[in-house]
Amino acid sequence: MTARPAVRTLLAVAGASIASLVLAACGGGASDTAESSDTPTSSEALSHVHGLGIDPADGRAYVATHSGLYTVAKGQKPKLVGDSKDDFMGFTVTGKSTLLASGHGAEGSDRPGNVGLIETKDAGRTWTSRSLSGEADFHSLDSAKGTVYGYEGGRIRVSTDLKTWDDRATLEALDLAVSPAGETLLATTAEGVVTSTDGGRAFGKGAGQVQAFLSWPSEKSLFGIGTSGKLSSSADGGKTWKQLTTVPGGQPQALTAVNADHVLAATMTGVYESRDGGKTFTELAPLAS
Repeated sequence: MTARPAVRTLLAVAGASIASLVLAACGGGASDTAESSDTPTSSEALSHVHGLGIDPADGRAYVATHSGLYTVAKGQKPKLVGDSKDDFMGFTVTGKSTLLASGHGAEGSDRPGNVGLIETKDAGRTWTSRSLSGEADFHSLDSAKGTVYGYEGGRIRVSTDLKTWDDRATLEALDLAVSPAGETLLATTAEGVVTSTDGGRAFGKGAGQVQAFLSWPSEKSLFGIGTSGKLSSSADGGKTWKQLTTVPGGQPQALTAVNADHVLAATMTGVYESRDGGKTFTELAPLAS
């Protein structure tokens, strides 16, 4: 599918070099089919990363991609989780072994083109449809205090039960982040990070530097990665930013922070991990060119 207007505008700010990255991220279902597997045993090269997460149950790192969900660890090959090579788009960890996702069913599978909201409670081995199957394709998901926030079709959608959704503000954005307290919602736009203090019903004007992706693990530790891979942190909810470093590989594909020290980022060349608050990064897994 073609990029949303917000994506095209944001890319214009960043320059054409990132266009192919986000266009790929907005693609349809994967063309591969998967062999059945109850445990992550298949090792393959990663490409087109759409989301990252750490399972609090065991500290395992997950990479949601255009062709399945993988686990990665330093010095090991990526391992496909379960039997699905669906195109995982929006992705977030909500609890021990519990993940939420959206995206597209793999070609040849019995999953719909738009899978809506799906959930796993067994660390990605099996997935259950929760709502909007065949209808929605969330490109960003986040949660706090039992409430899920999604960005789909140019609008903010919110659910407290994974079944019913309240449609809120419409805007042109690329990524969402909700505060740990669940009171403030941020979105990345071409004009900068915009803020909502009423759960996504209305947003103020863009402020500060343009960020592509955000992650907000604690009130005073918000992370943002710019369109060229520059990682910054904010202690005041995105009003001001402090640049930390440039993540290897430049152009970003995903970002998540577990806490103030532990940060994961995916760029065009790999999935990288920081254990010192984003000052330095080491490679967990390379990405296929």
